[in-house]
Amino acid sequence: MADALTLDGAVERPTQLTFADLVRLPEEYQVRDVSRLDPKRSGNAVRLEGLLAAAGVQSTARWLTLHATADDFHASIPLEAVRERAIVLYKIADGPLPAKAGGPFRFFIPDSASCKTAEVDECANVKFVDRIELSIERGHDNRPLEEREHAALHAKQSHGQ
Repeated sequence: MADALTLDGAVERPTQLTFADLVRLPEEYQVRDVSRLDPKRSGNAVRLEGLLAAAGVQSTARWLTLHATADDFHASIPLEAVRERAIVLYKIADGPLPAKAGGPFRFFIPDSASCKTAEVDECANVKFVDRIELSIERGHDNRPLEEREHAALHAKQSHGQ
């Protein structure tokens, strides 16, 4: 699993951010207690806007693709639908987010259903994210399309496989 979160693609400065880098992001981008956004979550996060500011998003970027190498999961979503609301969980207590919680980096969209776009669903909350790619067109996306596949994916995840 990656020790750094990579931001690349349609950015001015391809960037790799470690746990320490995320801790040092300005306070305006820090979410000190994610349970205030979702009572089922705990720990700290950074706002997607902070990551985008660090990498300098190009004006042509329209899509954000989340890559999780650990489980070969990829989700491509419209950037504007999540730009102001998405966060990346990275910390619990004083240490990095553990793998059992989807760490070291977990992309999360509080109340993803309110994004009102078919591309943003619960499966856009990606565990084990190691790369965020920005692009002009939709990127690689292997989320399940059928309800049966969707249910199988969640059953697999809940059994730790």
